[in-house]
Amino acid sequence: MQETLHSIADRCRGLHRQGTVARYIPELAKAPADLFALSAADVSGERWSAGRFEHPFTMQSISKVVTLLLALTELGEEEVFRHVGRNPSSDPFNSIMRLEMADPHRPQNPLINAGAIAVTSLLPFPGAEERSRAILSFARRLTGNPALAVDDGTFRSERETGDRNRSLAYFLKSLGNLEGDPCEVLEAYFRQCSILVTTEDLAMLGATLASGGVCPATGERVVAPRACRIALALMVTCGLYDGSGEFAVRVGLPAKSGVAGGIVAVVPERMGIAVCGPALDGRGNSVSGMRALELLSEERSLRVF
Repeated sequence: MQETLHSIADRCRGLHRQGTVARYIPELAKAPADLFALSAADVSGERWSAGRFEHPFTMQSISKVVTLLLALTELGEEEVFRHVGRNPSSDPFNSIMRLEMADPHRPQNPLINAGAIAVTSLLPFPGAEERSRAILSFARRLTGNPALAVDDGTFRSERETGDRNRSLAYFLKSLGNLEGDPCEVLEAYFRQCSILVTTEDLAMLGATLASGGVCPATGERVVAPRACRIALALMVTCGLYDGSGEFAVRVGLPAKSGVAGGIVAVVPERMGIAVCGPALDGRGNSVSGMRALELLSEERSLRVF
């Protein structure tokens, strides 16, 4: 596996020229466009990495998997899916239009921005600070890394430029699909997106999902198998937004991407895989990350469908 990862890292050099680093969040625009990191962790806890795998980046939308699992654990799936749907969207991840056009007026799934904001609002913790602490603590348990922290610079940058997400939150509130104060909910949402990780952390998160909810790094059962199955199903259909279908054909694995360039993928019962390449395609997915996962899936026969 180590040799395969190094080979893929070599072949993915230069692919960043085909994409663009996210600039609508100023802090993300500072990321080195040519950064590439690739890690894998199996359900026994063994790990492999290549590239600049020690370089930290923020979870961004990958954190939506964390809050979904936390909400399912705290509230159960019936309550969660009263507020959000379970269907893929053909619209961009931050679309407002579909909320108004759809009937009932609720987000189509928990992995687009509107759905993730709604899920964060459901978490049964009083106030933004308590909600943020609970999310960070849960992320630490899923990754087996007790040192995970929020990057304050990215958090402030997101808070200062997050007008589209504010629009989504207030529109959800007007529809009765957001619990509590939109400002407090968004405070927690911006913080969860700003949790710093490495590809090794995300690979372990993927391995926790692969093992049915037991973190291989610690041996702790963090989440129930049923919640893992729900998350993986949604990652297959919705995890790469309007690029999910193409990814399912090319790579054949459940996965979730983030606009900082990270992607986490899961081979059920076998391993988690994570990549980071900040240069994105037009759908907001890492150019080099997509190609690396395609190569790894082909060469190690990992696809599950």
